[in-house]
Amino acid sequence: MTQKLNRHDIPVRTARNGALAALAAVLPSPILADVTGMYRHTALRWVAYAKRDWAEYLAARAEDQQEGRR
Repeated sequence: MTQKLNRHDIPVRTARNGALAALAAVLPSPILADVTGMYRHTALRWVAYAKRDWAEYLAARAEDQQEGRR
């Protein structure tokens, strides 16, 4: 199926990775592994990859607020 879609310029891997990242952002790794049939270690890596880290945003926001007070 992948080869047929690729022949028609439909990027399967990009769509697959996007879907996995979206699932990994909202599901715990054991559930992601069960739902997709992947190994639990692989699911754990996907969840770590998709984990949202707000530290940079919060630091930039705090810096902007401090500059606004000056």
